[in-house]
Amino acid sequence: MDSKDKAVLDALKKEGKPMRPGDIAKTAKMDKDEVTKIIDKLKKEGKVSSPKRCFYAPV
Repeated sequence: MDSKDKAVLDALKKEGKPMRPGDIAKTAKMDKDEVTKIIDKLKKEGKVSSPKRCFYAPV
């Protein structure tokens, strides 16, 4: 896991509730498109889930 993946996971854990990619991007100070790609990668690895449409939370 690289530093950007960790930043996205840390942002999700810090907030403590499901978040949208745009909100994650603001919290992690990253580009929204980049966050979306990282979320897709983390979902495939089983580290992030989507409890409802367009919201993501750590597993």
